[in-house]
Amino acid sequence: MKLAVLAGDGIGPEVTAQALRVLDALRLPRLTIWHGDVGGAGYRRHGHPLPPETLEMAKAADAVLFGAVGDPDCDALERRLRPEQAILGLRRELGLFANLRPARMFDGLEDLSALRPEIARRIDLLIVRELNGDVYFGEKGMRRTADGRREGWDAMSYAEDEVRRIARTGFAAAASRKGRLTSVDKANVLETSQLWRDVMVETAAEFPEIALDHLYVDNAAMQLVKDPGQFDVIVTGNLFGDILSDQASMCVGSIGLLPSAALGERQTEHGIFGLYEPIHGSAPDIAGQGGANPLAAILSAAMMLRHSFGREDDAARVEQAVARTLASGIRGYDLGGQAGTLAIGDAVLANL
Repeated sequence: MKLAVLAGDGIGPEVTAQALRVLDALRLPRLTIWHGDVGGAGYRRHGHPLPPETLEMAKAADAVLFGAVGDPDCDALERRLRPEQAILGLRRELGLFANLRPARMFDGLEDLSALRPEIARRIDLLIVRELNGDVYFGEKGMRRTADGRREGWDAMSYAEDEVRRIARTGFAAAASRKGRLTSVDKANVLETSQLWRDVMVETAAEFPEIALDHLYVDNAAMQLVKDPGQFDVIVTGNLFGDILSDQASMCVGSIGLLPSAALGERQTEHGIFGLYEPIHGSAPDIAGQGGANPLAAILSAAMMLRHSFGREDDAARVEQAVARTLASGIRGYDLGGQAGTLAIGDAVLANL
């Protein structure tokens, strides 16, 4: 098993280090680990946020464990050289089109949710976000109007095959859970969303056992706060998925608890190739202070064990160790506690 570790910027190296401690404790056979520069670190050392050698390393691996990118010192760079371009480039070059973002309430943390405890404790959902299309990858630019005003523009589009493949990912995910799929769009306003809804309905014929319903994104955001327990799997586009998954993180108490997997179609010897990362950013304001919560990174490693390395038992062990850690009262600063990065990692290892 070949693993490319791209820790990146800010708190990325700190939380990734704890995930690697967990993997080391599992004593995985035949695991080779490579380390590469990415993001602001990549730019400073190689002149580009996604150096060619890092990309080649990722392509040669069975999975990528990613930390975070983002560095305020790089904000003045032209857009193609900013750290955030690294993750967009990896998704594009590695063909990673499906982002899986689970959100569930851990026992004992209900009081930390922005929602009432009796509502929060019902949260157990999966957001399936399309990663390679939408307005993020459309043409964009700055121009002047006829009367001289500055105008920014971005093109939003999806081709039907792009929608169909993420639809199938969503239906397959629902089949392994409770059998309910909610498609989120804005079909009452956007032609892109109308195509999305049409293709979702067409693809549903391939999965007659799955119950499909549709929500406009504004209603979905409201329902996610009103009654998140109604959702099983949500499938949506790049822009809407980015927003809704961050909203879901606060419903469960902290963005520091949510992992993610970015998957494509490439099969490896053990599973499916993927890139795994916590959904939080680089948090430069707390970098180097030892206070970052590493649980999302550790849970991302668990997703990697499940999807790319075919080690379901190890994945479940890690997830149970995280749950026991939280249930025992070990909480990071983001959860109102006093445990630092290393202490949380120690607790997970003890429970493992």
